[in-house]
Order: sequence, then C-alpha cells, then structure tokens
Amino acid sequence: MVDVVDRETRSRMMANIRGRDTKPEMLVRRMLHGAGYRYRLHDGQMPGRPDIVLPRHRVAILVHGCFWHRHSGCRLCTTPATRAEFWRDKFSANVERDQRNSASLVTSGWRVATIWECALKGKARSEWAQTLLDWMKATGPAKSQTIEIGAEPTAGRHP
Repeated sequence: MVDVVDRETRSRMMANIRGRDTKPEMLVRRMLHGAGYRYRLHDGQMPGRPDIVLPRHRVAILVHGCFWHRHSGCRLCTTPATRAEFWRDKFSANVERDQRNSASLVTSGWRVATIWECALKGKARSEWAQTLLDWMKATGPAKSQTIEIGAEPTAGRHP
C-alpha cells in the first residue's frame, strides 16, 4: 500500500512540472523584450519546438532545465534513486532528442542558443544575458551557429 501512495505522490508531482512558461524561460523572455527583441514562442513548425524563436535574426533559443536535459557536471543534474533504469532510459532519450533537434535547426539555417537553468541563478545570472546578446549580434568569422550558456561547474557546485 505504501508503494501505491508513493507512486501516486510521484505522479502528482511530475504532472505539476510545466514544459513552457517556466521561470527560467520567462527570465530570458523578459530580458530579450527589454533589449528590444521580438520573438515567437514554441514554434510548432520547427524541429523540437524551440522555446523562443527570433525569425528576423534566424535564432532559436532553447531554455533547458539541468535535471531533464542532463547538464553535465551540474549540481542540479541529479538522478532519482528509485527506478534507476527507467530514469537512465528517459534521460538518454531526452539528450538524444535534444541533439537531433539542434542539429536539424542548424541544418535548416538557424543559429541555436542553449541556455541552461543554472546559468540563470547566482553570480552567473548577470553574465548570461550579455553573452547571449553578444552572440546574437556577432557577424563575420565570429558568427558561430551554436552557443551553450551554462554556469561552469566548480568542484561539483555552481558559484
């Protein structure tokens, strides 16, 4: 009976996890809007339905949660102790899907920015916005197709 209650509790908790309009996503959206950029949200015509799409700049922004998308070396990238095989398969499928979607976007001529949840917290919070804006404005040889913005792990912890 205890196992059923635990499953019900876990199911309820997981059902409350949102896939859009999350706090990290809203923070990025507010920054972009304040900087004068206009965007579309969750464009279903694009591979992976990027969180934020700036068609005028051909930029797709993915705001990834460190837990679900497996930010390597991040303290927020934990693994539940129960049902380890299920979680390993789930996370592996998420990572493969993310890689496939990013590659498809780049092949389609889009520039892709991946912003990790941990970059939006703590000391790194003030740095991510400038990094993103500089990357979006880059031209010529400095113009890379992808960028990954995440707090650098320091001995298993973020600053």
